[in-house]
Amino acid sequence: MLRVNDIHFWGDILNDIHCHLSCHFTSFRVKENMTKMVKSGCHTPHQAKIISRSHNATHNHNQTKDGETEVHHRPKRGWIWNQFFVLEEHIGPDAQYVGKLHSNSDKGDGSVRYILSGEGAGSIFIINEVTGDIHATKSLDREKKSHYVLHAQAIDLNTNKPLEPESEFIIKVQDINDNAPKFPDGPFVTSVPEMSEIGTSVFQVTATDADDPTYGNSARVVYSVLHGQPYFSVDPKSGIIRTALADMDREAREHYSVVIQAKDMAGQVGGLSGSTTVNITLTDVNDNPPKFPQKNYQVFVPESAQVGKPVGKIKANDEDIGINAEIKYSILNPEGAGMFSISTDKDTREGVITLRKVLLSFLLKKHYSLHIAAENTHLDPHLSYLGSFKDDATLKITVGDVDEPPVFSMDYYIMEVYENAKVGTEVGAVTARDPDSKNSPVRYFIERREDKEVYFDIESISGVIRTTQLLDREDTPWHNITVMATEEDNPSLQSHVPVTVQVLDVNDNPPMINTEDEIIICESTRAGQVIQTITAVDKDDFANGKGFSFSFPGGVPANPNFTIKDNEDSTASIIARRRRFHRLTQELYELPVVVWDDGEPVLSSTSTLVLRVCSCQRGTRLKICQGEAFLSSAGLSTGALIAILLCVLILLAIVILFITLRRSKKEPLIISEEDIRENVVTYDDEGGGEEDTEAFDIIALRNPAAAEELKFRRDVRPECIRPRSSRRPARGHHSPSSLDIDEEMDIGEFIKQRVAEADQDTSVPPYDSLQTYAYEGQGSPAGSISSLGSTGAHSELDYNSMDDWGPKFEKIAELYGEEVETASESTEKAESEKQT
Repeated sequence: MLRVNDIHFWGDILNDIHCHLSCHFTSFRVKENMTKMVKSGCHTPHQAKIISRSHNATHNHNQTKDGETEVHHRPKRGWIWNQFFVLEEHIGPDAQYVGKLHSNSDKGDGSVRYILSGEGAGSIFIINEVTGDIHATKSLDREKKSHYVLHAQAIDLNTNKPLEPESEFIIKVQDINDNAPKFPDGPFVTSVPEMSEIGTSVFQVTATDADDPTYGNSARVVYSVLHGQPYFSVDPKSGIIRTALADMDREAREHYSVVIQAKDMAGQVGGLSGSTTVNITLTDVNDNPPKFPQKNYQVFVPESAQVGKPVGKIKANDEDIGINAEIKYSILNPEGAGMFSISTDKDTREGVITLRKVLLSFLLKKHYSLHIAAENTHLDPHLSYLGSFKDDATLKITVGDVDEPPVFSMDYYIMEVYENAKVGTEVGAVTARDPDSKNSPVRYFIERREDKEVYFDIESISGVIRTTQLLDREDTPWHNITVMATEEDNPSLQSHVPVTVQVLDVNDNPPMINTEDEIIICESTRAGQVIQTITAVDKDDFANGKGFSFSFPGGVPANPNFTIKDNEDSTASIIARRRRFHRLTQELYELPVVVWDDGEPVLSSTSTLVLRVCSCQRGTRLKICQGEAFLSSAGLSTGALIAILLCVLILLAIVILFITLRRSKKEPLIISEEDIRENVVTYDDEGGGEEDTEAFDIIALRNPAAAEELKFRRDVRPECIRPRSSRRPARGHHSPSSLDIDEEMDIGEFIKQRVAEADQDTSVPPYDSLQTYAYEGQGSPAGSISSLGSTGAHSELDYNSMDDWGPKFEKIAELYGEEVETASESTEKAESEKQT
């Protein structure tokens, strides 16, 4: 039989009744009942003892008449406990009874000692070592520590040996509803758009309860609204706050403070509760159209209002805020839109009216009517059912008459006057009038500036502008002045207009030769060659100097050295009349030249050109004196020149040393008894100089006397083969070895003569030589096309261009140029005799 010995039996029974009602406890067999209570979590100290004993009961048991269960214990295991429970927050005067430890080996004779160890043993939990009763000496808090793990042991006092192995058991702290729900993050701030539908989710609150959520309803929380109805509601379970009233208007009320309560024990009486505040703000939507406070407005605008400046303002009110209150203004009627424009001030949201393009005139129109519309720029399509978000009004503008300054007939004036015109010559006139109805007389003035000279004056009444000085187009072709007009009755009202005066040209400047540098004449210049092309400049306008003519001054004898050719394109060419200018003979020549323009009247000037004779560089078109060219091209310092000279000296020393070494080298001679003239000597080096003749002494074979007799001139141009009757020596040069051959002479005879000449020439070594002669032949019906024989006749070919071919053709140019120069000198001489 299971017996319960608990001094707190009735207190435990009352607690059991409460637990049984909550957990639907039904009394069956002890084992089944205990299993259900363990699963349901309803454990009292009384139940703990039963559970501990039931867990140690054997499966073999007998049913008694009274329905009690006879429990048979295992002989090996004497413990009849497993788990204990203790109620938290105990406030009784005595220690709280927890449970009892008992071993089957305990016969009740006091020979068994019970020992308790582990968490809280001796301080929180104490045990009666004889009876095994456990008590809690302190009030426990489950929220701080929910259970304690302890160890129990039974020792035989006689043998001081353990009767049972040390076993572990748990004392759980049983929860009571001693913690109220809390909102750790409150109060809260949130928002919801105005005009939201009922049930729109606003915010969710969550409360926490420190009690055990697995035991009873101590931590089961429900939510409710304490303050904030009928605008908002809260879901009891989830804590979601929703709108409860439709069409809440921000413009009527913007802020709401909603108090939410959370209560445990599922909201039953006696449950603990906590609350928090949720501050809800209605955000704006565009649910209000703009409205003009009145339908008709009037504004006064003076006719002197400036274009682009504000002349009035108008404003429509909108109860919305932010972008929902942005307004766009527009002028609907074309008449008003043509004269005025309207824009929105972003700060004040006013419609600013400005004058558009033209000035107002009281005489032309005194009143303007503007139909102005105001509408929102950001519309919400969900609120289109509220109507049009637009309003209109009428603005009447009255033009006021004011005293305005004079108005010129033109925005600017351009006038013309000839240079050198007499002082007081009329240039032009300006006109202005008073735009007001009184038509006050106008007076004119020219604005004076201290930094500018006065060239013009104006008549104050007529506005006629006249010159005060002689004008020079070449000095100042344009003059800019400013004319000021004032009313005679009110001089403070002024207006200004720019006037530009163009000075027209007259032919008052003669042309001048456009050259300041010396003209260079090359010593190799030939007759008829162009030395320089000259041009002229004229300060006058191109209309008075677009063409120029050139010539020598009249009454001056013909220049024997130069002539001038007018190219009829405002240029002239200076041409040499003779060949061969020599710098040492005469270095400078002065050549006066007259140039005329074709203006009205015709003007002319004489300029003296300086021509310098120089030994020009051949092979280039640039006429630069060689000395000047060398100095200008060098551009080297003294140190650089010294360095160059040292390099040249070193190179010369190396060359001399090389030649000396070559000469000192001895070549072996081939000695033979045969005739030295039949020897063939082979040399492998290039240009050995004297070493080429080391094989024999060639001087002994020469006949100096014969060589002098038959020596030919190598520096003389060969003469052409022509008929004996027409042949003439060229300028005194005659070669004695030249043969005169008649046209009928056989070529064979000519060749024989040449062979005889070669055989008789003792100035050459006695070697075998081959001389070849070519002959064109004779008797061709077309005649000869060879240049031979043509030197005596006048040739129209210009050989002066050969000077441009370079140094290689320099000698040819001199040879062929002699005939042309001779003919040219003859022609010049004949012309001079004819003029004389």
